[in-house]
Amino acid sequence: MKQGRLNIGLVGADVIGIAIATALQEAGHLVVALPKDQSDSKDKLEHLFPNAKHLSNDDILAASDLVLLAVVANEIESTAASLAESNAWRKGQLVVHFAPNHGHEILEAATNQGAIALAIHPAMHFTGTSLDLRRMKESFFAVSAPQVALPIVQALVIEMGAEPIVIEASGRESYFEAIEVASNFSAMIVNQAVGLLEQAGVENPALVIAPVIESAVDQALSKGHRSIDPTELLDDQ
Repeated sequence: MKQGRLNIGLVGADVIGIAIATALQEAGHLVVALPKDQSDSKDKLEHLFPNAKHLSNDDILAASDLVLLAVVANEIESTAASLAESNAWRKGQLVVHFAPNHGHEILEAATNQGAIALAIHPAMHFTGTSLDLRRMKESFFAVSAPQVALPIVQALVIEMGAEPIVIEASGRESYFEAIEVASNFSAMIVNQAVGLLEQAGVENPALVIAPVIESAVDQALSKGHRSIDPTELLDDQ
């Protein structure tokens, strides 16, 4: 389902929010409002969104059909509540956050004033570079919304070229843990392997270990989940 063009406002400047705003703009929507107090990323934001104005958070909401809360996870609830204190949310306005460990329910302060809460989390690691947009099109996005709004959030993800998967509140903890395990442990193991190859005097250790890691991951994904005997980690060599 193709959405009509939405005016988008960015509250905060987290890299996921910037990437989502860029992808939505490429899909035909328009970023019209940016935060005033993001001096570190101001030049980048102005380059990506030349038609947008730098506004206060209240004015961003007034100008936007879709508000992207591009703030860290522990600031989502307080940011929504702060904007509610000034009655900034509008009935029917869309608001989305990007934290993997929370569904749309965390935006209750906005929904109490009539806004429609959405949660979108791309299951990938963001670099803050142009590579993010390409990787987004190869990724699945965890989504959450009230039942009547699920088609909206799913359509937005599809417009960005990705695949939506619905993660309910009861599954958010497991989803978050899966993302954290895959990201943190993968980085730690790769780092350790590269270090060992460096100790062995191997030139370009990252290039040497990459095919090993890729083939091992492909094999593990093909087998799916199963209980693992710790001794297998050595026996499978």
